Amino acid sequence: MKISPSRRFALVNGFLALASATCGVGVAFADTTYPSKTINFVVPYPAGGASDIIARLIAERLQASLKQPVVVENRAGANGIIAYSYVAKAPADGHTIIMANIGPSAINPSIYKKLPYDAVKDFTPITLVSWVPLMFVANPGVGVNSISELIAKAKAAPGAMSHGVSGLGTAGHLAMELFKSNAAIDIKAINYKGDSPALADTVAGHVDVMMATVVAAGPYVAAGRLKALAVTTPKRLTASPNIPTVAEAGMPGFEAVSWGGVLAPAGTPQPVIDKLNTEIVKILKLPEIKERFAKVGAEVVHSTPDEFAQYIAAETAKWGKIAQPAKVSVD
Repeated sequence: MKISPSRRFALVNGFLALASATCGVGVAFADTTYPSKTINFVVPYPAGGASDIIARLIAERLQASLKQPVVVENRAGANGIIAYSYVAKAPADGHTIIMANIGPSAINPSIYKKLPYDAVKDFTPITLVSWVPLMFVANPGVGVNSISELIAKAKAAPGAMSHGVSGLGTAGHLAMELFKSNAAIDIKAINYKGDSPALADTVAGHVDVMMATVVAAGPYVAAGRLKALAVTTPKRLTASPNIPTVAEAGMPGFEAVSWGGVLAPAGTPQPVIDKLNTEIVKILKLPEIKERFAKVGAEVVHSTPDEFAQYIAAETAKWGKIAQPAKVSVD
């Protein structure tokens, strides 16, 4: 059967219209059906640390806004490598996300010769969520009340003191290495699988000092179980104005801030990334969330996915320059 040119033109237009409508339905489908099941929010550290606390604050409200369960799962160990490897291999459908951290995202690439994940290629940024200052704390039994007293004690007995490390290559670890280098002191590093176990041993006196996030260390300081010697921000914290900065103790320019954000597996559809970004940023803008963050010493921040990608790249370059002189490396 022959089809006239005009009829062919009409059919082609019909098919194009149908294809266009189908594409439109596909986008709408992605927007309206996600999420279709439980969202697994992976945290690379044990319960009780900064990443865990912040993830749970977000998860509670994200569950309410998305009308699906959001379950926080702690996969601690190997400085985030276990959790990051797991999420990198997860289905890229938005139902598995991870509470990203400075260590696994921006420091591991500089200190590990081989990683089972690519910190850039295996993940899609969603948004930055927090900046978390570090706090230099000591067991009260150590008998030091200031950074200068700590330096003097360490110099009097090189290698005799120890400091807890919440994971090789974490912000606290590299900040301490930078501090030791600047002060020309030798304090032995004891590695743990997160802030919580390291702080527990610092409280128990098994290690002497530690640089931990304000979120994790703050409650111990408030309870009098640890002594706060300094914070690592350029200025004193509004929530703790009586605690001096490391810079005030004779190290001008000293600054170390941990950060957190949310990532999804690479290949996650852009409409899903955009939806998660929109919902999480809405949560971060809530006055109650800002207040909760501030109470534990964290600052709310948020970004577009592209801005977060650029931030990770800048942080990777920054901490790589610190890790190399400190000779921090893992085979």
